[in-house]
Amino acid sequence: MMNRDREQIEFDVLFVGGGPANLAGAIHLMKLAKNRGLDLEVALVEKGADIGSHALSGAVLNPIALKELMTNYREAGCPIETDVRGDEFYFLTKSRRYTVPFVPRYMHNKGFHIISLSKFVSWLATLAEDLGVNIFPGFAGKEVLYDQDDRTVIGVRTGDKGVGKDGIPKANFEPGIDILAKVTVFGEGARGSLLQAISKKLPIFEGKMPQVFETGIKEVIQLPETNYFSNSRGNDIHTFGYPLGLNTHGGGFIYEMKDHRISLGLIVGLSYQDPMLDLYEEFIRFKRHPFVAELIKGGRVIEQGARTIVTGGYYNMPKLAVDGGLFVGSSASMLNAPALKGIHTSMKSGMLAAEAIVEAFSRGSFTRETLNHYHQLFEDSWLKKELYIGRNFAQAVSKKGLVKFLHVGAQYLTGGRGIFDKMPMKEDAKRLRPLKDVRLQCTTTHKKQAYDGVLYVDKLTGVYLSKTQHREDQPGHLIVHDQRLCVNECFETYRCPCTRFCPGNVYELEIDDKSQERRLRLNPSNCLHCKTCDIKDPYGNITWTCPEGGDGPRYTVV
Repeated sequence: MMNRDREQIEFDVLFVGGGPANLAGAIHLMKLAKNRGLDLEVALVEKGADIGSHALSGAVLNPIALKELMTNYREAGCPIETDVRGDEFYFLTKSRRYTVPFVPRYMHNKGFHIISLSKFVSWLATLAEDLGVNIFPGFAGKEVLYDQDDRTVIGVRTGDKGVGKDGIPKANFEPGIDILAKVTVFGEGARGSLLQAISKKLPIFEGKMPQVFETGIKEVIQLPETNYFSNSRGNDIHTFGYPLGLNTHGGGFIYEMKDHRISLGLIVGLSYQDPMLDLYEEFIRFKRHPFVAELIKGGRVIEQGARTIVTGGYYNMPKLAVDGGLFVGSSASMLNAPALKGIHTSMKSGMLAAEAIVEAFSRGSFTRETLNHYHQLFEDSWLKKELYIGRNFAQAVSKKGLVKFLHVGAQYLTGGRGIFDKMPMKEDAKRLRPLKDVRLQCTTTHKKQAYDGVLYVDKLTGVYLSKTQHREDQPGHLIVHDQRLCVNECFETYRCPCTRFCPGNVYELEIDDKSQERRLRLNPSNCLHCKTCDIKDPYGNITWTCPEGGDGPRYTVV
């Protein structure tokens, strides 16, 4: 319930999150409202300091949704890095690369656009503002507000600013604001904290499979003027195999950008079982593969970041509407996992939500039944067809070895059904195996990599290159509920995997030389907001919450 002492601002529609889903939705909504003669007050809040500062993706953009939003997007200044000339797909061994003779149809990207997602959403925000959308960066949605029935969403409360580590307000304290709306659209991205809170109150995941995720670590690298892409036909490269092998899902990507830059990254499925796997070390190992190392030789890293991607797709989508609320984009599992793309699908989901919202205002009703028109629009759209084809993909690629390819091949030939439909999946947190069970079976080499501080940088340098900033004296936004469990049971069973799956070196295990007493040290100021810890911790002992609004990464080119 609301605290009446806080400032309240009322809008007709509130979008929570400044990603492509909400921005496309807000733009489409304003255009539709104008055509219908509706005068709507629309707001969008974003936890990042600027729109785009928390946006990170590969990113290859299928322009299908963008064309629907505006046919003249090039003329309107869409920040395209380059167009895809051709695809290259390789299987990597430790020292060799092999061209894959058959590129799956859903990975054909020729004619699509390579973009910087941070630049792209910043551009969308200017278009939204020109149409009258009120955009408020630096405001983190901390709490969902409900009506007296405790079921109808009526807005969100933004986080307080200027609170000390002890929870006591400082001299510069600014209380959060209650932003009220007839319809609230949640587009927080993967593992949205408000979505998680809603799921504990309302049965939005009832009958659904658990959401599953991948973590991607990405860099933008400045190359010399003469480089691999100077004469190559393909400027869209994907790899699988080394360094992850065939038992851990994931792969690498390398995309050409303008000004002799490339976007390079490694994506790892969080269904992995080896507790000693270090995601960042695997990323560096990928960069040191002879093929990749030759391609990036002479370059320097200019920006780095990490984020999680929700990949479960159709069978783990939440119910798309509640009383007063809608879910779009990655929050709603709107990603085409086989194609490795989610920008166009997120945009389309936001646009469909906008159409449902206009209909709700025309009817003067904002109940779940009315807003559920969004679900019907989804079912009748090309978006549903795309996601339905990949409905069993995450389950298939979480299998090991040749069994993985048997399932993937069967799904490819049967339009996504595979050997049997609705394959079960486990939560990522439940996939780790105890260290004693994997020691003899582990094929991953855990030798630490060397860094040169220019092209191969360590975790802390990566955090610096992400321009991540957090006010040091605020309450910790990473909550470890029981540190004794971490240093005792989790250490004995898994050797504290949080110290390896976090790409920002947030979690460190300290052992006293004399007493051998163990302590988990947290460095929340290093947090990249990827939320891997909230997802992969085997005990569910870590909860990620929004820090003070405006804190976190400040991406500009990734």
